[in-house]
This record gives sequence, structure tokens and C-alpha cells, in this order.
Amino acid sequence: MLHHASLGVSDIERSAAFYDAALAALGYIRVWEDIRPGQTGQAVGYGPPGGGDKLAIKHRPDGQCPPSPGFHLAFAAPSRQAVDQFYAAAIAQGGSDNGRPGLRPHYGEHYYAAFVMDPDGYALEAVFNSAE
Repeated sequence: MLHHASLGVSDIERSAAFYDAALAALGYIRVWEDIRPGQTGQAVGYGPPGGGDKLAIKHRPDGQCPPSPGFHLAFAAPSRQAVDQFYAAAIAQGGSDNGRPGLRPHYGEHYYAAFVMDPDGYALEAVFNSAE
């Protein structure tokens, strides 16, 4: 249904370092970038290797406001280990805990997820929903 999503971030370099680390754990990479320090209109796109962007972060230094608490983005993970690595990388790069990795049986028998807040306050999830 969705082609991609974009998030406005207050510090493009800090956010790019965060998303580089957190999304690498899930197998996603920078597929394009437009970073010019000191200028506006900067952005980075992330997606699967050899593919287009599924998530873009865009520098919005003024008026930056994360969405309401009901909004979050969930990223597909290839394994439970990848969910664990996503969580560890996100925390190491300035994210904050919003739910440690583990099974969430209320979402499904095999629903294994971790939840973090990025440096701008966006709620993110990595999920693996399959028997291993």
C-alpha cells in the first residue's frame, strides 16, 4: 500500500547516524543521500540493497514536531536476532527504550518485537512475526 514514508528531523547528521545503525541491523541501507552541511533541504533515503527508498529522513530544523503518541513505524526484521540488534544499535546511537525485545503474545503467537524512540521522538518498532 505505501510506497515510502518521510520523517522530518532536527539534526540530519545525528539522525542519519541513528538510522544507519538501527536499520543496518534489519538489512536496510542508505539508497540515496543529499547531505550538505549548513544547508537546508538535506535528506537521506533508506531501503533494501539495490532497491528504492522506503523511508526518507528530511532536515527540518524549524518547527520540528514528532507525531502524536498513536503514530509509530514498524520495520520488518528477518529474525529475532535482527530485532535484538536493531534495539541495541538504536539505543547506542541515542535512541531511548520504548519496549525491550521480546515476544508480544497479545499481538500473535510468534510476534517478537522491540520498540524505541529515535532522537527526535519518533516511535519505531522492529518486528519478526514467524516461528524460527
